[in-house]
Amino acid sequence: MKRITEDERLLRTDANDRPRDFTHTDPWRVLRIMGEFVEGFDTLAGTGPAVTIFGSARVREGDPAYTAAIETARLLAEEGFAIITGGGPGLMEAANRGAREGGGPSIGCTIELPFETGANPYVDLEIRFRYFFVRKTMFMKYASAFVIFPGGFGTLDELFEALTLIQTGKVHNFPIVLFDSAYWAGLLSWVRDTMLPSGKVSPTDIDLLTLCDDPAEVCALIKASYTERQASADRQDAEQASASNLRRAAEKKRRP
Repeated sequence: MKRITEDERLLRTDANDRPRDFTHTDPWRVLRIMGEFVEGFDTLAGTGPAVTIFGSARVREGDPAYTAAIETARLLAEEGFAIITGGGPGLMEAANRGAREGGGPSIGCTIELPFETGANPYVDLEIRFRYFFVRKTMFMKYASAFVIFPGGFGTLDELFEALTLIQTGKVHNFPIVLFDSAYWAGLLSWVRDTMLPSGKVSPTDIDLLTLCDDPAEVCALIKASYTERQASADRQDAEQASASNLRRAAEKKRRP
């Protein structure tokens, strides 16, 4: 029998939505949502550099994309990156498998669904969520990059949410790699040939995406981006420390 998930309950408003016991009302759900954020932040805070890998749950072992996801995750893990996925089957399983083969943390952020599947067997650390939007926050907050393998609506949802955050300046220096250029070619053609000429996006928006077909190239790109990001953060820290020292020196001179 199909289960009613917490996401479904949260978004549903119908004739049955009458005053009920407090533990079944939206204010109570807000507290549970807050609890999910706290649990996610607490669990992932010490993860270190990580890459989130998305892709279809419907791809099986033996598919070229499955093999490529294993290799990509393995190379990233060997470079010191944790791998975060949705924890499910298919390409998520392949990425978690690669993380384990590479000796890195293999993390699965699973979600409550009407038909339970549970985490794939290669997840070493599972965090279970009721609400999609809380889960997506964890994907973004603790990752240094996204690798998007071929997928369906869920994968596209995660892709475009990340693009929107970067486009609006909420996230900076964050690579988004689309793996399998043949799969993504039609989508990018529509963006270039329809969205761009009609003024719905700008050329710089398209540049936020990188196409790639080689796991080693993906790893090199993400590693270079992370190194530059760290160097930029170090420069900012040094500039702030220098400015603080100058202020203290000026204040000291003004003292009698």
